[in-house]
Amino acid sequence: MSDFDKMNEGLRWYVAHTYSGYENKVKTNLEKIVENRGLQHLIDDIRIPTEIVVETDGSKDEPKEVENKIFPSYVLIKMVMTDESWHVVRNIRGVTGFVGPGSKPVPLTDEEVAAIISEEGQVVAASTLEIGDMVDIIDGLFRNYSGRLSEISEDGEEVTVIVSTVGRDMPLKLERKHIRKAAEQ
Repeated sequence: MSDFDKMNEGLRWYVAHTYSGYENKVKTNLEKIVENRGLQHLIDDIRIPTEIVVETDGSKDEPKEVENKIFPSYVLIKMVMTDESWHVVRNIRGVTGFVGPGSKPVPLTDEEVAAIISEEGQVVAASTLEIGDMVDIIDGLFRNYSGRLSEISEDGEEVTVIVSTVGRDMPLKLERKHIRKAAEQ
């Protein structure tokens, strides 16, 4: 057994770097090789951490859910690091190497793995609205007014819209759900 094998005993999570857009191909090919060669004892799990992003532009009634990769160009692999398992992963088409100094892969800590797995699959709200966009107010006291979006809260749930009324600009704090992007004129 080499020093490399001794340093990495047991199942640990490692991160493989891939070409952009190759994450799913790498995962699929690695799963096939593990099954065909009977390497389940060396490579236990393969994941591409993703989150669900709910995108709305305000002009449509239905928001759409899009699955985004949390770490584009990276694949997480739970494996026993041996010369054999290293070569199997390293020689998958699309893999550029492992994360770590030089050619020595460094396993993730238990805390890092817990943080990544807890983020995986979460639903995140996103909006195609940007500061400066013209918006229509669709609910509340100022329903049917239009204005310019001047601020979006960090969580995206609250916005500030500048509405011109009685010859004056008035900032209104509104819930995101009460506005929609104005139709382009």
